[in-house]
Amino acid sequence: MSGLRTAALVGNPNAGKSALFNALTGARQKIANYPGVTVERKAGRLTLPSGEPLELIDLPGSYSLDASSPDEEVTRKVVLGEFAGEVKPEVLVVVLDASNLEQHLVFAQEVIALGHPTVVALNMFDLAERDGLVLDPKALSEALGVPVVKTVAVRRRGLEELTQAIAVAERNAEYDPGDHPLSHLTLPERRLAARNIAKGAILSKSTEHMVHAGLDKVLLNPWLGPPLLFAVLFVVFQAVFAWANPIMDALDGGVGVLITLVTEHMAPGILRDFLTQGVLSGVGSVVVFLPQIVILFAFILVMEQSGYMARAAFLMDRLMSYVGLSGRSFIPLLSSFACAIPGIMATRSIADPKDRLTTILIAPLMTCSARLPVYAVIIGAFIPKTSVGWGIGLQGLVLFALYVAGIIGAVLVALVLRRSVTAGKASGFIMEMPRYQMPKLGDLLIGLWQRAWVFLRRAGTIIFTVTVVLWILLSFPKAEPGESQVDASIAGQLANGLAVVVKPIGFDREMALSLIPAMAAREVAVSSLATTYAISSDDEDAEAAQLSDQLAARWTMPMALAFLAWFVFAPQCLSTIAVARRETNGWKWPAFMLAYLFTLAYIFAGLTFWLATAAGL
Repeated sequence: MSGLRTAALVGNPNAGKSALFNALTGARQKIANYPGVTVERKAGRLTLPSGEPLELIDLPGSYSLDASSPDEEVTRKVVLGEFAGEVKPEVLVVVLDASNLEQHLVFAQEVIALGHPTVVALNMFDLAERDGLVLDPKALSEALGVPVVKTVAVRRRGLEELTQAIAVAERNAEYDPGDHPLSHLTLPERRLAARNIAKGAILSKSTEHMVHAGLDKVLLNPWLGPPLLFAVLFVVFQAVFAWANPIMDALDGGVGVLITLVTEHMAPGILRDFLTQGVLSGVGSVVVFLPQIVILFAFILVMEQSGYMARAAFLMDRLMSYVGLSGRSFIPLLSSFACAIPGIMATRSIADPKDRLTTILIAPLMTCSARLPVYAVIIGAFIPKTSVGWGIGLQGLVLFALYVAGIIGAVLVALVLRRSVTAGKASGFIMEMPRYQMPKLGDLLIGLWQRAWVFLRRAGTIIFTVTVVLWILLSFPKAEPGESQVDASIAGQLANGLAVVVKPIGFDREMALSLIPAMAAREVAVSSLATTYAISSDDEDAEAAQLSDQLAARWTMPMALAFLAWFVFAPQCLSTIAVARRETNGWKWPAFMLAYLFTLAYIFAGLTFWLATAAGL
């Protein structure tokens, strides 16, 4: 405590509070933690027009005084004077985003109704004008019953007027919350009032702003929004196959040509076998799926940059509330479609520990990009390139169904977890809707290059290393004349033991063998199958054959479907397990994750194989 009188900045996240705090206090700031919590305390010295100093506190962003996170709890206690060692602020400065007035007014009403001396900073006024909004601060002031000052913190506009208003409010403590028209309103009433107040304060809107508002009415509609989201995702997975096939065929053909060239121009021996059976057949079989990875991420990046991704999270909040989660879990789960590692790390934004733990445990069920090569090679080998309707390919439909199966599995597992080991009440979810905007081509290309480079780097490091190790284990010791090399190899002997376990669910030895290196990275299942079949083939032309052709000749349809079902539920790579251990501070929950995922994979692979066999597929 400094002994000075205090003022506090409050408001929703992303209202520009920190920028306003920095503009008002400059370098006269102190940063520490509130006692007993990890939430940061930022305080600075504000000089009033009279020359008198005032301590200004920048409180964490909040959506309500009914706290649902540690940040909101700190804000509530400071505002109400309940925090030990903190004095109750003499003045509350409510910071509003002028371009998102209706949403920010909900919390503003709750603060104003407390009856403390209050000033409203209508911040980022320039962005509102840029978006075509013409606002009337005087009308807003009359509706709220407190002074309203226009500010642009980053350009230091309106700071003198705001400081003067704080000084006047600090001297005027004759507030009676019982007489304030905003007192005792319920949350639905405050939301309705916020809409009406915003309408009264907005004098005019540009055509662009009205178009964006119209889009939100459609895309966020509880009845229209979900089917539209479903349709967008459906188109994405159709495009993954339809658009990528020509490029994939060209890459696959190129790998075959390289294998043929190496075979023709190198003398038979261990080095040639290493290049053809290990590197080209193994790693090459994974690299050919790069076009599908790029197309998938192109759609994801466009959804993010256009502002639609946040709206998808908002739409999913209702569905997720049925299983005890909130839309706050949607963003980490959506990130897990790229990779479960950043998805699990993104759960740090979830305040409720039970929500966070549940999200971590189900994140591996989201179909990450590493599974895409596995799905694609099996679908390409066993699902014909036929159309089931105008513009709807059967292969894309099956891929979409696999992604949906992962989502349904995650939802059902979350439902069980929230009623057992992670039981708890669903937390609320409020999020800021970003502005709609056209994705920038440069940013899109940079994002695609980064994702493609990550995939290629994995192919050149993890997948290459595991494939080489597998090739060595498959190549030694050398088989006797007339004996299969796979039977004689170290890897073959290891696979024989695992094959006994997975034989009831339709897996043969080669399939069982691919499951072991796949724990390093899901894509390695493809390269391990390619390497295994290349080594087991006596015909040099067979080494250059496409993996999908070899699978179609060796597997039955029930075996292929069981393999797909396994990878819908199979545990993630070891890196994901390590991150889960770090985020949960122990091995208890990662071990639980491994156990339930292996159990689900085995059960559903078996059910798929038995049902497909019974159906005569």
